[in-house]
Amino acid sequence: MSTFTTVIGLAAAVCTTAANIPQVKKAWTTRQTDDLSLKTLLLFAGGLVLWVVYGVLQMDTVIILANCISLALAVALVYLKLLETPSS
Repeated sequence: MSTFTTVIGLAAAVCTTAANIPQVKKAWTTRQTDDLSLKTLLLFAGGLVLWVVYGVLQMDTVIILANCISLALAVALVYLKLLETPSS
């Protein structure tokens, strides 16, 4: 973590991961996800999975951890979205 590149990567990871927290908090507390697109959430989660795989292939801990955390937040949103969606 002593290189400038790693510091930039960590800062980017913190910003992009933290950006998802308010959305999850709002969806969790209000149980309202009608303004969220399930297709977009699934596409986003799929992209995060690919970033995790990329991080593993590159052996880059910052990419792996940041995207695993973001993926957990995205999975939480998908879960809340599916709870709200009628199953008819």
